[in-house]
Amino acid sequence: MGQFRAADLFRRKPVGRVIAEGGEHLPEDHAIGGLHRTIGLFQLTMLGVGATIGTGIFVALTTAVPAAGPAVVVSFVIAGITAALTALCYAELASTIPVSGSSYSYAYATLGEFVAFIVGACLLLEYAVSASAIAVGWGQYLNEMFSDLIGWRMPDAIAKAPGAGGVFNLPAVVLVGACLILLLRGVKESVTVNAVLVVLKLLVLLFFVVVAFSGFHTGNLTPFAPMGMAGIGAAASSIFFSYIGIDAVSTAGDEVKDPRRTLPLGIILSLLIVTGVYILVALAAVGAQPWTAFAGQEAGLAVILRNLTGQAWTSLILCVGAIVSIFSITLVVMYGQTRILYAMSRDGLLPKLFQRVNPRTQSPDLNTWIVAAFIALLAAFVPLDTLVNLTSMGTLIAFAIVSLGVIILRRTQPDLPRGYRVPLYPVVPLLSVAFCGYLIVGLPLDTWILFAVWAAAACVLYFGYSARNSKLAT
Repeated sequence: MGQFRAADLFRRKPVGRVIAEGGEHLPEDHAIGGLHRTIGLFQLTMLGVGATIGTGIFVALTTAVPAAGPAVVVSFVIAGITAALTALCYAELASTIPVSGSSYSYAYATLGEFVAFIVGACLLLEYAVSASAIAVGWGQYLNEMFSDLIGWRMPDAIAKAPGAGGVFNLPAVVLVGACLILLLRGVKESVTVNAVLVVLKLLVLLFFVVVAFSGFHTGNLTPFAPMGMAGIGAAASSIFFSYIGIDAVSTAGDEVKDPRRTLPLGIILSLLIVTGVYILVALAAVGAQPWTAFAGQEAGLAVILRNLTGQAWTSLILCVGAIVSIFSITLVVMYGQTRILYAMSRDGLLPKLFQRVNPRTQSPDLNTWIVAAFIALLAAFVPLDTLVNLTSMGTLIAFAIVSLGVIILRRTQPDLPRGYRVPLYPVVPLLSVAFCGYLIVGLPLDTWILFAVWAAAACVLYFGYSARNSKLAT
């Protein structure tokens, strides 16, 4: 460890060193710092879909539709376009720097250590808060399932989020605990279970679309945009957190087979599936129910089916699908956060305890326990709207920096082997940055304030510990 200098803020980790630490050229069954390459293309795609499809549809419609009206479909299109532009940038960097750590690792190689650390802080905010927001909605669908099955509902004090009539969200804590147990068993078991759960929830959402379109009324689409473009933009900003799966795919870089090919394919395939499903379900939902009915509606999709059919069993199917869906998303997001902490610890920017791996399960156990405890506390005590907007802020900043990273790496190291190249360069990366900026501006003031507090805390940690313990310190 040497004395810290201002120039150290911009020290970059050589791409060759990043790739070497990821062990791209090692045999697939070889351990990379304790992690093994066990994830194929199907499992990786399901990882991305599992981290994405769910909350934006099952929970966030109750806040997005009142903001945009039926034009929430356009909000999903805007969010999808932004995600698609960014996905192309992620695909290039993932094929060039195929390691764990996602946009943190990409920023370290392109923009320097300090920016990378702030990106890492954004990712930790993005993952922890999104997992908490996702977990908060679990109790809503559990209650609807209990109501359909046995006519009983949990008391609001333990089933709802603070700010919505709840005191301590017990189902959210139980959900995080279940994901913790599975993650501690190892990544191979976790991604296999996730793939099964993802297929099941896609079938349930297809069931919803078919039933909802049978009760579709064009009159429910008027007025189409009661809040104008401001409402459409605000809704797009708030639901963007549900596209976190793009980033989650790239956190698995150290555990993916043939990463230069598999990572970009997994990113693009998962985004195509996700965007199509989101738009279909949103259109079916606003066509089956007046937009004014969404405000404050718990377990909204299940209620829509019950109201349309008059049958409890349709609601029950949807509730089971939502419970499975929210479980799979929480599982993948928690997995992603542990791998980002692992990468930052490996670089010396966080304490070594985050990279300790259980030799039997190949899981970073202590890391996983810490992540689970933090997420459980947020889910238990913080209001849902605050969690959703904070996640969108962290996600959008990370996405914008990835897009800038593509431009910088093309200029600084044009001869690096790239398994995939962004089309229409540099237009696509610049458009990605512009769209991300548009959505960031649409977030409320309190989100900006909370994010500023988080960023300030990250700076204190960087200058107090990380800058002097970095592996790049001379």
